[in-house]
Amino acid sequence: MPKEYLLIFPALLLLAQALHAEDPKRPNIVFIMSDDHANNAISAYGSNLIQTPHLDRLASEGMLFNNAFCTNSICGPSRAVILTGKYSHLNGFLVNETTRFDGSQTTFPKLFQQAGYETAVIGKWHLGTEPIGFDYWDVLPGQGSYYDPDFIKMGETITHEGYATEIIAEKSVEWLRNRDADKPFVLFSQHKAPHSDFSPSPKYRNHFDGHTFLEPETLFDDYEGRSEGASVSDMRIDPHLVLQYQWDEKLPIPEGLTGKDRTRWLYQWYMRRYLACVLSVDDAVGAVLDTLDELGLADNTIVVYTSDQGFFLGEHGWYDKRYMYEESLRMPLIVRYPPAIKPGSIEDRIVLNLDYAQTFLDYAGIAAPGDMQGRSLRPLLESEPVALWRRSMYYHFYEYPGWHYVKRHYGVRTDRFKLIRYYHDIEAWEMYDLETDPNEVSNLADDPAYADVRAELETELARLQAQYGDSPELAQEMVERYPHGSYPEWERYSDLAPYGDLEGWRAAQKRNSGEN
Repeated sequence: MPKEYLLIFPALLLLAQALHAEDPKRPNIVFIMSDDHANNAISAYGSNLIQTPHLDRLASEGMLFNNAFCTNSICGPSRAVILTGKYSHLNGFLVNETTRFDGSQTTFPKLFQQAGYETAVIGKWHLGTEPIGFDYWDVLPGQGSYYDPDFIKMGETITHEGYATEIIAEKSVEWLRNRDADKPFVLFSQHKAPHSDFSPSPKYRNHFDGHTFLEPETLFDDYEGRSEGASVSDMRIDPHLVLQYQWDEKLPIPEGLTGKDRTRWLYQWYMRRYLACVLSVDDAVGAVLDTLDELGLADNTIVVYTSDQGFFLGEHGWYDKRYMYEESLRMPLIVRYPPAIKPGSIEDRIVLNLDYAQTFLDYAGIAAPGDMQGRSLRPLLESEPVALWRRSMYYHFYEYPGWHYVKRHYGVRTDRFKLIRYYHDIEAWEMYDLETDPNEVSNLADDPAYADVRAELETELARLQAQYGDSPELAQEMVERYPHGSYPEWERYSDLAPYGDLEGWRAAQKRNSGEN
């Protein structure tokens, strides 16, 4: 070997070592997800209902997304989309109860595991199968319980005394303290709250007693001009919240309340309990942030707060989710990563839970599989110029017939307009101009003045279905393959009599309110 080579090799080795030393560490990821958390129950999103100081802190130190949406507004399916980066019809988990998650498919935690990360999931899992892709898991069985919950820890069921949200926070903090300090990590800290049955911690049980919340403009919505897709479901605070809780004798309504007075009482009861659950989630976020600070991990950890979907807080007279209307479709998304994200930044472009997997993989330098369908949010998070971003999003809900009896539907949402098609049991279209009608009460689907807009939206809907491998034909195939959204023997909260049709429901509303 020539002498000059003997001089070059050590120099190259030193150069390689120097370059490696300058490489930033692979970031850790803490993914905090609640269940059914509406944007309007976070003060960082401008809520006048509640103060959430720890979530507000996260937003002030990172980026808040105003237009983050889910692709299927129901618990398990949203989680499956997040794990796989694929729409429900491709990952196979369409509804909560009659499908089960196929853990053999590629998920981003598996890819992180293979890349040398330590991975853990603590709290709500709700996918019907044991977690795969995690070095450690300690999860609630199914929906889980708020009080004295069971946890399944690596296959062993253990009952814990206390309140679920607080226990999940404690377990998450404990895992952070005792993880393998030589490895980067991914931690899923996933909460049951504020999912029904809206059971607060003893700490906050009476926090909102005596407080009267402002009613939403559409609390007494009569669904005039909209399809039965909007009017015939088990979603109304009155009577369906009543029926849900009276099964367990948990809802003592004062005697003599009828009509709008009863609805108002139920709305206030609901808000006091729901928001009290949110306070515990906010505390849990604070506990994790404080622990990251204490352990010196904050600067190299991506912290994400989100929910599996949004939630109705009395809008349209509803609670729960499922619909493609804004309150259900929209989800919170707040991300902090000090080396890359400008504190207090806000992003208004359309992003999806479909994007999370590729975003995390991008930051870790792990190649994303070609069949993932989202986009990395990294350029948005880092405020880099993006020539072309998505101009619309696609949604598809399958869980019918089943809980709450919201009919199957799919649709497209752009920055301004939304087009929805209900296709099972009924054939109906709804279209909304979100700029002039943010409450989505004026259905423009058959308005001649908007015919050109509808045609453009139908074209865009077809384009998105082709892009994501869905179609009207596949939707019908899924009806035949999965005919029930819940177990077939499950019955409705009520037979809706006399609310089985739109006019019948309106007539009953008038009778209950004393109108002629």
